[in-house]
Formats: sequence, C-alpha cells, structure tokens
Amino acid sequence: MSAIYHSRSIETYAIIVAGGSGTRMQSVVPKQFLLLNGLPVLMHTLLAFYNAPSKPQLIVVLPDAFHQYWQELCVKHHFTVEHQLISGGPTRFHSVKNGLSLVPNDALVAVHDAVRPLVSAEVIEAAYKQAMSQGAVIVAVKSRDSVRQVKAAYNQSLLRHEIYLVQTPQTFKADLLKQAYEHHYQESFTDDASVAEHAGFAIHITEGDYQNFKITFPEDIAIAELLLKARTV
Repeated sequence: MSAIYHSRSIETYAIIVAGGSGTRMQSVVPKQFLLLNGLPVLMHTLLAFYNAPSKPQLIVVLPDAFHQYWQELCVKHHFTVEHQLISGGPTRFHSVKNGLSLVPNDALVAVHDAVRPLVSAEVIEAAYKQAMSQGAVIVAVKSRDSVRQVKAAYNQSLLRHEIYLVQTPQTFKADLLKQAYEHHYQESFTDDASVAEHAGFAIHITEGDYQNFKITFPEDIAIAELLLKARTV
C-alpha cells in the first residue's frame, strides 16, 4: 500500500530486524519472542507498523534457525498480519542489507528494532514524512540525565542539551540507504545512520518518544506491559 507525502504517492516499507538473543534477559528464548501481554514482542512491533496510517509493507529479518519457530508462533497466536520473512546475516549490517534486497529503489524504508514494540504511529509517520524531504532521518530523544565522557583516566562533563539518545525507526529514501550499504562492513557501523553517514549522507533528527525503549532486561517486559495496558484504558 502507499502513503501520500507532499502530494505524491510513494510506497513505504519497514524492515524489522529481529536478530537479538536472550542473554541479558537471562532467557534461553530470544527476547523478540518473549510474551508481552500474551503476544510475542515481535508481533506487537509488527502491529505498530501495520496500524500506522502509511501501512508499510513489512519485512522481518530473522536468523534461519528461528524461521520455523516464528511460523509456529504465528499459527499458535492466530497472527495474520502480512509480512515477508528473510534470513538474517552474521551482523546487523548484513541483516539489514538482506532486507533491503526486497525494497524497491523509489520507496521509503524504515529500519526498526524488533524489540521496540511501543513505537507510536505518530513517530513512525513523522519519520516517513521527514525522510521524504531530507533523505535520511533518525528518531532520537534528548538525554534526561547528566552525561560524562570518559577517555582513559580523564573524564569531562558534556552539555546535556547537546546529547541525543538514538532510537529506531531510522528512515530513508531506499535508493540512498541501498547506496550506503554497498560499502564494506566496518565494526564502527552500529546502526543505519552510521552506515549512511560513512557514505557521505547528512543525518537528520526527528523527535522520538521516551516510551519507545528497547526491551533488553527482564524488568523492561513489566514496564512495557504497564504502558501497553495504559494505552487501552
């Protein structure tokens, strides 16, 4: 399906990167499959994009070893949201590159962490709209805490209002991001913005949401459950 931005129609895609493990969750089940209010986290994330006004086409990037398990979960939970499933790679970089192979050059594409299930439709739409005009957009929030930079034995205070905490989705014109991903992998590539920046593209920021956090530790599930329940009240 398409969304209309600036009086023109353009296809929207969302690549959901689901390659995380359960290590820090103290779980043998990868965190994208942990239950959140009765549904696996990954399903909540897909529903967030499915219910957004732009109705992006959904691509799930998942390690081969979990494809059958995911399909079994979809049957078990009667999950019928349409999406394409593609194999992940050895790093996030390679996984996103695999997902991009399913995206046409003239589309807008958002890349999102599978374990950020609380992303709002407003954040998703703002990122697509800004990417249409600026090409490369990341969602970020200002730091609420004081920040210090440590280098060896030396540390210094940084200006808090200049520090942004990067989230996803990170949204791009697809041809721009594909061009960036033609570069060879480097360990400094921590996200899509770092790949695009290395390729010479300017990165723009759109306002994120503090509720759009990444589920990493056991207590994060409990917090996410409370926030999801509050949205349905």
